[in-house]
Amino acid sequence: MTQLNGDEVRRQIGARMAGFEAKELSDSGRKRAAVAIMIVDTDEGLGGFVLTKRSPRLNTHSGQWALPGGRVDAGETVIEAALREVEEEVGFQAAPEAVLGRLDDYPTRSGYLITPVVLWAGPDAALDPNPAEVASVHRIPFGELTRSDSPEFVTIPESDRPVVRLPIGNSLIHAPTAAVLYQFREVCLYGRATRVDHLEQPVWAWK
Repeated sequence: MTQLNGDEVRRQIGARMAGFEAKELSDSGRKRAAVAIMIVDTDEGLGGFVLTKRSPRLNTHSGQWALPGGRVDAGETVIEAALREVEEEVGFQAAPEAVLGRLDDYPTRSGYLITPVVLWAGPDAALDPNPAEVASVHRIPFGELTRSDSPEFVTIPESDRPVVRLPIGNSLIHAPTAAVLYQFREVCLYGRATRVDHLEQPVWAWK
């Protein structure tokens, strides 16, 4: 998969998403949120996805690596929220037809229920990050998700659930973003229906 581009990437990921039944959870008092896994071409001409570095001026989770996304507004579907957040954060307008599917809902320790939406942005996606929310935007090759040292599972004394993290470049990506990207890797790159809602976040992300 990492050596494909263009129509082949869209066709293969679209087929795997079509055959995947996403796990939907009750919000149980959590706030609904949506994130987008935007599929693009990288500078190397291979398939990849968009990762942002959050603005240091934000009140919560400032400076962290994240997928484009945010809270679902009243009256919105998760798909509508994901498309809106993509436009607001990285300046990309996508039609509903660009959505290839959704992954499992992921409950966070900070009180959100996140729905990941897989979105085809294409080889010529122009990205214009909003400086109020995004410090920088990065096109990450799929190969970073399939590294031999990825994923990492660690234990913490505060929980009996494994903590997941992904090495990308010289950084470590933590859950919830790491959990979402790990499932994307398993479902869309490897064709494995792997669940991730049991995976834990680091303690500093619980607030």
